[in-house]
Amino acid sequence: MLTVAVQAGGESRRMGRDKALLPFLGRPLIARVIDRLRPIADELLVTTNRPDAYRFLDVRLVSDLRPGRGALGGLYTALSAARHPFVAVVACDMPFVSAALIERARTLLVQSDADVVVPSSGEHLEPLHAVYRRATCLPAVEAALDAGAWKMISWFSQVRVHVLSPDEVHRYDATGLAFWNVNTPEEFAAAERRARSLADDEDGA
Repeated sequence: MLTVAVQAGGESRRMGRDKALLPFLGRPLIARVIDRLRPIADELLVTTNRPDAYRFLDVRLVSDLRPGRGALGGLYTALSAARHPFVAVVACDMPFVSAALIERARTLLVQSDADVVVPSSGEHLEPLHAVYRRATCLPAVEAALDAGAWKMISWFSQVRVHVLSPDEVHRYDATGLAFWNVNTPEEFAAAERRARSLADDEDGA
């Protein structure tokens, strides 16, 4: 059973306004992210410090339990709130988030003794497109926060981590766009153009 948690707690400084609510191809970006993951989710939730702004989504909204602690605090909130043993955590600003890749990570987590299955882009790990075993990860994240940590992977040494290689990622994300997060108006516009192009390609297939 899989909980999918979308983190919407960022301050969107470079965008200048809440990027999760900006219209992406006519719909709020976060709605696109949720719809892409809905088919694989047994539970959907959004972690946010502004729940009133997201009520239109009609999903469970959870306020940060550690406000002001960034993405690691959001991960702690997601793991604490999840009702299922496996928790996929993704960022709200990934318009091409891959359900197939998340599902592959969940399958590996179930079949192995790993606590985290996290993809690698080739340059770095992608903890905001990963799946976590709640029972073992929650205490490790809590300990990291209590120790003053901020980095999303600061606690990985305390658990068993399975890294998906770039080659394996490519098998489930052929476009190579799953980890593209939009932080500026220019990136947002470029992602919309790419999404339109992909849609046109599908229509013409």
